[in-house]
Amino acid sequence: MISRRGVLAGGAGVLGLGVAAVAGWELAPDRIKQRLGVDTFFVPDAAEGQVTLEQVESTALGAEVHLFTAVPAGYGDGAGLPVVMVLHGASASAEEFRSYGFGRFVTAAVEAGAPPFVLAGTDDGPTGWVPDGSGDPQRLVTEELPAWLTERGFDADRRALWGWSRGGYGVLRLLESRPDFARAAALFSPAVVAGDPVLDDLAALAAVPLGIWCGDDDPFLDGVHELVQRLTDEPDVLTYAPGAHDRRFWNDHTLDAFAWLAPRL
Repeated sequence: MISRRGVLAGGAGVLGLGVAAVAGWELAPDRIKQRLGVDTFFVPDAAEGQVTLEQVESTALGAEVHLFTAVPAGYGDGAGLPVVMVLHGASASAEEFRSYGFGRFVTAAVEAGAPPFVLAGTDDGPTGWVPDGSGDPQRLVTEELPAWLTERGFDADRRALWGWSRGGYGVLRLLESRPDFARAAALFSPAVVAGDPVLDDLAALAAVPLGIWCGDDDPFLDGVHELVQRLTDEPDVLTYAPGAHDRRFWNDHTLDAFAWLAPRL
């Protein structure tokens, strides 16, 4: 039986093997990476607006965390705009959001017709987005993050959630306890395994518009199938498409998710 921890830890271990060679590897052309079967991922050809990364003190985690925000180009400091909150996966952090192209994705989504919104997210805790003895990342998301965003002029009362991998699992856990927190939620490859306890409380999500995307070569595919089968209602969007549990698949579908989320804010 595949465990969520085993899959995520394995992925993190593979990433760790290449740390020493990062500097040289980043200079390698994309064609070389493609021949080696390593991800090069889609980022739209769009301008960045105001993108910020700062450190804030989280009492929920008892530590400083990074706070990332991205406003679409042409919307200044984003005052009054609603927010899509990001819950990242196990091998990511808020520091990496800009390198994933998130600032460009926000602009591209708006240029394609989506109502303007701000993308915002923080780092998670030691055990992801699930509370443990050392901190409560759910309280960070539901209490601290809205307050920080309101202080920066955004309309944090109009909010949606977007999470991938362990972050998608965190979205499920959060909404089961607070289904009124978000106007909609997009889940990319949520790290759910068959028989996971999170699947027992899905009735709480009945009133939450959900979009789910998963690759057909994703190690969590069986868990996602069970998740969909157990939902009270079918997701508003359900996409199974060629791809794996990686940035390439997630970036390929990010504009689709934003186009669906933004009108619901």
